[in-house]
Amino acid sequence: MGVVSYLTLIIVLLAVSSSVVNSCPPSDRAALLAFKSALREPYLGIFNTWTGSDCCHNWYGVSCDPETYRVADINLRGESEDPIFQRAHRTGFMTGYISPAICKLTRLSSLTIADWKGITGEIPRCVTRLPFLRIIDLIGNQLSGTIPADIGRLHRLTVLNIADNSISGTIPGSLGNLSGLMHLDLRNNKISGPIPRNFGNLNMLSRALLSGNRLSGLIPSSISRIYRLADLDLSLNQLSGYIPASLGKMAVLATLNLDSNKLSGVVPTSLFSSTIGNLNLSKNSLEGTIPDVFGPRSYFTVLDLSYNNLKGQIPKSISWASYIGHLDLSHNHLCGKIPAGSPFDHLEASSFTYNDCLCGKPLKAC
Repeated sequence: MGVVSYLTLIIVLLAVSSSVVNSCPPSDRAALLAFKSALREPYLGIFNTWTGSDCCHNWYGVSCDPETYRVADINLRGESEDPIFQRAHRTGFMTGYISPAICKLTRLSSLTIADWKGITGEIPRCVTRLPFLRIIDLIGNQLSGTIPADIGRLHRLTVLNIADNSISGTIPGSLGNLSGLMHLDLRNNKISGPIPRNFGNLNMLSRALLSGNRLSGLIPSSISRIYRLADLDLSLNQLSGYIPASLGKMAVLATLNLDSNKLSGVVPTSLFSSTIGNLNLSKNSLEGTIPDVFGPRSYFTVLDLSYNNLKGQIPKSISWASYIGHLDLSHNHLCGKIPAGSPFDHLEASSFTYNDCLCGKPLKAC
């Protein structure tokens, strides 16, 4: 063989070996194809791009680690601004189930299969054996079954979003092991039972959205230990007992929605002198009077205390609040004259109706 031919052979072999190294391993490709075979997407044809030997390039929704060329991210979202959706003038619709073959992608960091409306079946139990998983986003499908009991094994998990499905069972106690979790969204499922007492161990959590389930029992006081928590939504459940006063002492809590539960007792004074600007306690069984503790630091975009058993007068100190955008005190047992001035001068009668004996603007004169 001549020198030129030998050099040509070396170049070809290097090119072939380079293309093999710079593409996903056959095992990852096989796992993706098995995952694909369990799903049917009839309108957009997003899986038409899943061809060829290299799943790291031009496979819709698939991304690989640039160094190892292992599949790192699956991002399939049925509501997207991607051109493929815009050309079709529609959102996505997909049926089938999430195949356990996904668990063979052992370097998977992000799993997003969201807003497809028709995907059924359970969350594969084996996902808890994916040690690099940071994001699980399965919102907006028809998934059933339970949250994997050993979800707490995923120590790198920062996002768990399974909202708008039909998940049942309880919140596993192991969830409290997810010390790096920042975003938890379990809204609009069929989850029952108590909120785990160790919920306060989620010390990196900034949003906890658990509304629209069948949760029962007490609100754990441990929640107040979550320093970064800004948004807590426990509405539309069956929670009972008192509202922990410690919630009003949290450093950055801005939204607290506890409406449509079975909460009782008095409204903690701490909630009205806190960082909370959106406070909804409506449709419970809260008693006592509205604390007369408002002042210049009181700033509420929403303050809703309607549909409770509150009595007494409307505290005059509400007029000293720096801002109250929406106030609803209707459907209680309040009595006496409605204070004059802000915020009462821009509120409608519906904010005060169905009380025992309130009077003054915007209701009838006293």
